[in-house]
Amino acid sequence: MLSLRFVAGALLGLASLTACHEPVDDAITPPIPQPTAVVANWAARADSAQATLNQSFWASDQYYLQNNAGKPDFNYWWQAHGLDILLDGYQRTKVLDYLTRMQQLQQGAKKKNGNTYLNNFYDDMVWHALANLRAFQITQEQSYKATALQLWANIKTGWNTNQGGGIAWKKDQLDYKNTPANAPVAILAARLYQLDRNPDDLAWAQKIYDWQKKTLVDPSTGAVWDGINRQGDGKIDRDWRFSYNQGVYLGAGLELYRATQQSSYLDDANRTAAFVLNDSQLSPGGIMRDEGGGDGGLFKGILVRYLAQLATEPAVSAAARAQYVAFLKFNGESLYNKATRRPQYLFNTSWTTQPSGTVDGSTQMSGVMMFETLADLQARKLL
Repeated sequence: MLSLRFVAGALLGLASLTACHEPVDDAITPPIPQPTAVVANWAARADSAQATLNQSFWASDQYYLQNNAGKPDFNYWWQAHGLDILLDGYQRTKVLDYLTRMQQLQQGAKKKNGNTYLNNFYDDMVWHALANLRAFQITQEQSYKATALQLWANIKTGWNTNQGGGIAWKKDQLDYKNTPANAPVAILAARLYQLDRNPDDLAWAQKIYDWQKKTLVDPSTGAVWDGINRQGDGKIDRDWRFSYNQGVYLGAGLELYRATQQSSYLDDANRTAAFVLNDSQLSPGGIMRDEGGGDGGLFKGILVRYLAQLATEPAVSAAARAQYVAFLKFNGESLYNKATRRPQYLFNTSWTTQPSGTVDGSTQMSGVMMFETLADLQARKLL
């Protein structure tokens, strides 16, 4: 609406010109309306991504397939992230179909794994333990907690004194220790302690975390290395710089901070998060790099999940929170605008280019995790 001062002034000017019998040169035009910014609906995008995972990657045997072309290969640890994604959807929507699919997945994954949840790989087992523990906390269904505790008891057998301690990567290579088999176990033990207040769980979490930090973390930058003694030579894989490793280590620091309220753990998490945001190898141009399909397809999603948890921790400074949220939003927008094949809602391993050919279930899961994360941040009014 035009202001009264503007209208009065315009009329006075027009009257003056008319009295002098001079032509009116300037017409009064209304202001040009400005376009309204479109707010992304991340919940709707997450719904579409979840639907694609359900329709294009779900097997009749009740597990997630290798790819959207129906390749039936069973990837044990991918199923744990599938469970986490179903939990994301249920937490956001409270749609009961997610609970049904969770139960189906648990049955299917167990059957495909030889009718057991136990596995040769300690790191793979811990992902199932983490997802089952979360499922228990959300649903209060005791069978999920029982599975988590069964896995936890077996995971602890992976600790030995080779390389000064740590959980082994797998049962038939006990002298190779890596971040994927230690940082997630520290998260699990710290969460179990917060749930049941068993001092033994906290002791495990701290023991594993201390070994991880001392052995596989650069003290000057917070960069997290992959492993030690992979080839039996006692060497550390310093050149293996994966988003996965950064995510689980900062997640471990966050959970130990929550369990103990010791600020040093939160400081560690923030240091590694800052490294991720500023490292040109991990995040060239501010976008998490392409780490390939297969297992690598899940790496970005894992970092996204734990960085978002850090971003929503009340003890994190407002400045750091803003940086983490901006990084996640920037990556999510790039994924949606540049790397999502629509209307199918299929994702690429690179979050800057369109996918071509088939898409691995792992790659699709990372994209769903990104969209669910932004839907959660939007619901919290952090976007």
